[in-house]
Amino acid sequence: MKFLWLLSGSSKNPSFPRRRESSALIFLGSRFRGNDDSRVFRGALLLKLGLKLKWVLPVLLTALIACSASTAFGQENPHETVNKKPDHEMAAARSHTVLVLGDSLSAAHNLAESQGWVALMQKRLEEKSAGATRKWEIVNASISGETTSGGLSRLPELLDIVQPGWVLLELGANDGLRGLPLTLIRQNLQKLIDQSKQSGARVVLLGIMLPPNYGPAYAEPFAAMYQQLAEKNALPLVPFLLQDVATNPKLMQEDGLHPTAEGEPIVLDNVWAVVKPLWLPSSK
Repeated sequence: MKFLWLLSGSSKNPSFPRRRESSALIFLGSRFRGNDDSRVFRGALLLKLGLKLKWVLPVLLTALIACSASTAFGQENPHETVNKKPDHEMAAARSHTVLVLGDSLSAAHNLAESQGWVALMQKRLEEKSAGATRKWEIVNASISGETTSGGLSRLPELLDIVQPGWVLLELGANDGLRGLPLTLIRQNLQKLIDQSKQSGARVVLLGIMLPPNYGPAYAEPFAAMYQQLAEKNALPLVPFLLQDVATNPKLMQEDGLHPTAEGEPIVLDNVWAVVKPLWLPSSK
């Protein structure tokens, strides 16, 4: 499917796990820029809610008639009170919704989605929070080749529709591989942080390091940039996403940039060490 993967399985990707009613991992694999893509995105959301289009029109028509009748008799629409979720329920749902905004390092590059660290994190959350009233949902909006500029163009609509309580920000690697000015990368990352926080979400910053062949004059301040941004914005930080993976050829694909399926669980452990105390402080 070009745009949206749900945990419902696919004939094209049978290895992708099926959706469980308790929680879900949603993979958004398109930039959805422009009117056409926006319509596709909103249509896909109906699938997420489990609605069928043939049910929607009669419901809307019934609601419109009821609203008109109530207005004619000077009454409020009783459905507005009955169907509206309490603010505390909406806040609780949002606090357990995580948006991952990243590049190929978070998009399971050359692997099945189920093998990537994001899918593995969803599975671990399900295991660690079994029996809990509120289940966790992870929306993976990571795209191979994504840059900080591309993330800036997509984030506003993602925040508006997903309504995450948490944003895991993993961008900058492709900017660095292209040798873009560090001032530009830092500026874009700061804007991404600001937009996320302004929406009410909390941000976890995932740090990246460049291969040694980029030289210390560029690679060292690039790596330090994440620490500086985390300190400036008081953010939880994963110092290096590929810690204990990038330096082990057996855990890296032939391109030397992306983890193998065996390396992805270690990537998860690097992220889990930071998010577990925030999300499941009482869990073992």
